[in-house]
Amino acid sequence: MNYFKLLIISLFFVACNQQKQDSSKVEKNVFEFGVWTTANPSKTNEDYIAEFKKYKDGGIDEVLINTNTDPELLKRLVPLATQQGLKVHAWIMTMNRPGDTIALKHPDWYMVSRNGKSCFDDRPYVDYYQWLSPSHPEAREHIYGLLEELAKVEGIESVHLDYIRYPDVFLPVGLLPKYNLEQNTELPDYDFDYSDASVNAFIKEFGKDPRKMEHPEIDMEWKNFRLNQIKNVVDHAYEIAHKHGKTLTAAVFPYPEMADHMVRQRWDKWNIDEVYPMIYHNFYNEGANWVGFATKQGVEDLKGRKTKLNTGIYIPGVNSQEELKETILLAKKMGAKGVSFFDGNALTEEDLKTIKEIKASL
Repeated sequence: MNYFKLLIISLFFVACNQQKQDSSKVEKNVFEFGVWTTANPSKTNEDYIAEFKKYKDGGIDEVLINTNTDPELLKRLVPLATQQGLKVHAWIMTMNRPGDTIALKHPDWYMVSRNGKSCFDDRPYVDYYQWLSPSHPEAREHIYGLLEELAKVEGIESVHLDYIRYPDVFLPVGLLPKYNLEQNTELPDYDFDYSDASVNAFIKEFGKDPRKMEHPEIDMEWKNFRLNQIKNVVDHAYEIAHKHGKTLTAAVFPYPEMADHMVRQRWDKWNIDEVYPMIYHNFYNEGANWVGFATKQGVEDLKGRKTKLNTGIYIPGVNSQEELKETILLAKKMGAKGVSFFDGNALTEEDLKTIKEIKASL
């Protein structure tokens, strides 16, 4: 009798151990594929069903959808995507709010350059750069309201922050010829935020006025103050998303030190669930191997934190199916949880076939 009891107990523990190993193996092998896509309200449900089916059939697991902060359009699209087996993230342009009819009624909400030019009516680089100040209380509350409406939508995985930063202090080197620019130092026209809201908040905290400094671009308190203004917005967005049972994710610059240097964005210090660094190697005149370098750098900087990383790949910058395969496998090798492609419309049937084949081999 005792022998049979011991046998049963032994078999039970063997089964439990095997189950743990299988579970660990499944978890270890999870590597997700996503796409960013911008919604068009004029498209029919049938059009979207076909689009979402195409993604799913091509190995895609999730869609990050920009509905221009329209929760009703998001509510329409979520069931269409989830029925195809896709996870949905609500993508929002956060600090950069082009065409925001409410914000445009408040000129004082906008960021101002060191040269005194406001994004309200004098926009850097492109006309859609209409940046709100993270230091203006009313501008922040407006953004939080938009985030909350998206977070309330049933069925989404996360609120996905984009443009959660300052305007580009330095453009990616590969884009400089497009604007006929040289940026060897922080130029006054691209150094933000010298708005009253921002400067007054800084004076209150540090007792000095950056507008009166000879070289504010090298003042560390001024730099860190602005980094923390963005962090404060992210941390509050995290509370909003989690209050509604959603996670918080964000599209960010390639790795923290670079993001800090280029757009005053230090994402390894944020309270956030996942980041999607846009490692668009052709923007920086780099080869596919740079995707691996930047992924590894971001993963290393996140060590000890709960935040997961998904590598962003720019499809128009990928020159062949072999290069696409290389970038995906490099991202995985260097510790990314998954990859996301910009954007869905740029993915060809050949791209999706490659993605599907890679996914099957993992």
